[in-house]
Amino acid sequence: MDDPKTLVSTDWLAAHLRDPDLRIFDASWFLPDAGQDAKANYNAAHIPGARFFDIDEISDQRSELPHMAPPVEKFISRMRALGVGDGHQVVVYDQSGIFSAPRVWWLFRLMGKTDIAVLDGGLPKWIAEGRATEDVPPMIRDRHITVQRQANLIKDVTQVAHASKLGDFEIIDARSKPRFAGANPEPRPGLRAGHIPNAKNVPFGEVIAPDGTMKSADTLREIFTAAGIDLAKPAILSCGSGITACVLALALERIGHRDHSVYDGSWAEWGMYNDLRVATGEA
Repeated sequence: MDDPKTLVSTDWLAAHLRDPDLRIFDASWFLPDAGQDAKANYNAAHIPGARFFDIDEISDQRSELPHMAPPVEKFISRMRALGVGDGHQVVVYDQSGIFSAPRVWWLFRLMGKTDIAVLDGGLPKWIAEGRATEDVPPMIRDRHITVQRQANLIKDVTQVAHASKLGDFEIIDARSKPRFAGANPEPRPGLRAGHIPNAKNVPFGEVIAPDGTMKSADTLREIFTAAGIDLAKPAILSCGSGITACVLALALERIGHRDHSVYDGSWAEWGMYNDLRVATGEA
């Protein structure tokens, strides 16, 4: 079901592609060892009218942690430069299907902008259906944007540590089962293996269907419930560095679970500090 605040189909985007107040982002991002250049791929082929959203650059670069949420002022500056402002409907996609695009969906919501949806199936589905792409950047005009940061959508390490002790939130980790269990080493050097104590594991890939689209709401509920998650409780989403946690945030939003936030530092932060407890084994 198309919802311009969460997820829209390729059919929906094709029907609205020429809307004057539609703005499209390619928000592709890859792990360093993936051997992919997201910006070069965008330059070679992107959905007509799409701008490139650089997740690593539009971040808080004062932090040693990767792609932390940017200060409000930087977000405003970059969006104005990209021609995105008040009154625009935004659709964000990535080159993997549904992987990094939900990070930008969450970031817009963090900044108080809710007229944004992820393209279901992303660029692979768009191309597989024979739809048009282009290799020229769009004409951009500066546009005013109003931002109001929603602090309830983000958690820091201190808040997560309290939640881990008190059990008043469901902490849900989007990493793979071997990484969650501590059986596989972390891809970022220097990080301990394991997970936040009392966290539960829903690998982000489990909410994605074989065709790269997000599974149905009923199936999503079953997945979270099967992982032992109480959907009546507020949730904190975590992952390796705050990217795929947002896939789970989008999945929760799709099933009507509104009380959720993202641990922005995620395992890149928690796994770095020796004074924070680490659990191993399956949830």
